[in-house]
Amino acid sequence: MPKIAIVEDDLAIAQMYRLKFEAEGYKVEIAENGKLGLELCEKLKPDMVLLDLMMPEMNGDEMLEKLRSTDWGKHMKVIVLTNVGEQEAPAKLKELDISAYVVKAEMTPKQVADLAKQQMS
Repeated sequence: MPKIAIVEDDLAIAQMYRLKFEAEGYKVEIAENGKLGLELCEKLKPDMVLLDLMMPEMNGDEMLEKLRSTDWGKHMKVIVLTNVGEQEAPAKLKELDISAYVVKAEMTPKQVADLAKQQMS
């Protein structure tokens, strides 16, 4: 069963994606900030991470930078799932090997699940 880590501080949004991915046959774990997200990724070793950018304690871009500096997180697939337009996103994201950049308002959870499936195959 593929594993997905959702790192998102808005729990209503995180739960909505959890339900969608669980219905598609994924094991899903949620972390509410980048610090907890990093710990979750180390423990879970997910097949994919859905990562919000704007979060308390540690932003998504900081978490991704730390993830990429580890042996176990270097090649983990990451979809940035945020309300920040791609033009406003931190420039360093491009160097951090993300699989896709999704603005939440522009895609349904089903479209995000389909995109995740494509990225993992």
